[in-house]
Amino acid sequence: MEQLPWQQERVIRHSLRLWHSFQHWTGKTLLENSSDGAAEIARELFLAPFVLVSHGTEPDPIFNYGNQKALDLWELSWEELTQMPSRYTAEPVAREERERILTQTKIQGFVNNYRGVRISSKGQRFLIENGTLWNVLDEQKQICGQAAVFSTYTPLS
Repeated sequence: MEQLPWQQERVIRHSLRLWHSFQHWTGKTLLENSSDGAAEIARELFLAPFVLVSHGTEPDPIFNYGNQKALDLWELSWEELTQMPSRYTAEPVAREERERILTQTKIQGFVNNYRGVRISSKGQRFLIENGTLWNVLDEQKQICGQAAVFSTYTPLS
């Protein structure tokens, strides 16, 4: 039987990186009353009521994580999302602003109150508001990517 994304060892490890890095930069937790177990944290993040995505450090960063809310919002499967450059979630006219905020995040560690227009794989545009972006740290505290979390988004016509 095929494992769900959050059941895979590498996704569990990455989920912990997301969870620990968010707390490192913001002093807050992604999950209230979360479990102590790694697999349970991975499951809770994947099924959370907010959108959570991350990409790596490639020259054209590729998504390496998206929870179920993110997959639904961008209308993608896990396999499609984790093979896609993250810049494709922004319309071409918004990519310069997206790059500016990612650079600011890299320098500062995290950015709060992010907002911007994004687009799903099927062309549905939506406005993200009150997002937080942060640098993802590996076990040696080295930057291994960036992540974003948000709950507020509005479909645009």
